[in-house]
Amino acid sequence: MPELPEVETIRRTLSGKVEGRIITAVRLDLPRLIKWPAADEFQAIIRGKSIKKLVRKGKYLLFHLDECNVLVIHLRMTGRLYYVTADTLLDKFVRIIFDLDNGDRLIYADTRTLGTLYLMPEEQLWRIAGLASLGPEPLTPEFTEAYLKQALSKRSGKVKAVLLDQKLIGGLGNIYVDECLALAGIHPERSAASLDQYEIAKLHKAIDQVIEAGIVHGGTSFRDYRDGAGQKGSHQHHLHVYGRKKEPCRTCGTAIQRIEVGGRGTHYCPECQK
Repeated sequence: MPELPEVETIRRTLSGKVEGRIITAVRLDLPRLIKWPAADEFQAIIRGKSIKKLVRKGKYLLFHLDECNVLVIHLRMTGRLYYVTADTLLDKFVRIIFDLDNGDRLIYADTRTLGTLYLMPEEQLWRIAGLASLGPEPLTPEFTEAYLKQALSKRSGKVKAVLLDQKLIGGLGNIYVDECLALAGIHPERSAASLDQYEIAKLHKAIDQVIEAGIVHGGTSFRDYRDGAGQKGSHQHHLHVYGRKKEPCRTCGTAIQRIEVGGRGTHYCPECQK
């Protein structure tokens, strides 16, 4: 699933191309991806609307349109959102096509078809439960060491599972949580509430550092992820533990191990993260 760095990269690579453009038509090859309103109403409302601004919140992309309407897209596991010219050949996984007034297109493709799209007035965005309940994001003034300490102190669950809770920290996912814990030297099965002040300080710094690096590298591409121009990210070449089972730790040389934590595949160094 695209996480904060991937979704932010998509936003950055799309914003200059779509802001100011008018959506002239929408082709829905898979209407069930539209969660609100009904598909025909979605097409009627969005047609003729200008894209004023593209922003990101957590793993959501929000296209602010005319008349205070907002198109909200969550890519889920395999969604891709990218910009093409009219003569670009499209693959079989294209599900929605937004035609723009300059003749180009904004494409939503999805292999597993788990993505979700909403179109509603800005004042009704609270209806999207996952969006409304997002916690503070890394690299923001709200995400402080004090906040992280307070949030973790109330959670007795394993720290890996706790950090995946979007209500706690918006935008973190499986890849970057593994990387944050590795950088901070914390075992993924530690109780969140058991971390001391020094460990919390290291974790807070690691979270910001890992997310910033992911954005700088244009995200992590293993299979489906591409940015808004259809290009792969390069952060997969800089990972410390994720996807590196049995490979040597970049710090100590110990073989990286993979376990299950909260039903999620989890990678860590048994020497550096005791």
